[in-house]
Amino acid sequence: MSQPEPPSADVPQSAAARLFDLRIMIGGLFVVYGVMLTIAGFFTSAKNLAKASHININLWLGIGMLVVGLLFLLWWRLRPLVRPEPDDSEGTPS
Repeated sequence: MSQPEPPSADVPQSAAARLFDLRIMIGGLFVVYGVMLTIAGFFTSAKNLAKASHININLWLGIGMLVVGLLFLLWWRLRPLVRPEPDDSEGTPS
């Protein structure tokens, strides 16, 4: 049986291969949880603030998670995955 030929350099990368990047999932989850915590931080009661030494931890962690998530998404946008080019010297007999 013959082995399938590797895709040539002029074949475009599939959409599924471009979409599978963990930075999107990690950044998206951080952004979603950050939004939820930030909203919860705006509605923190005075009683709960007193328990936490008057530090609105939901608000601060929500903002921090938003920043981290946006950094991941910015990293994904500025440095997309690049598929390595196949080495032509391996497939040609000498």
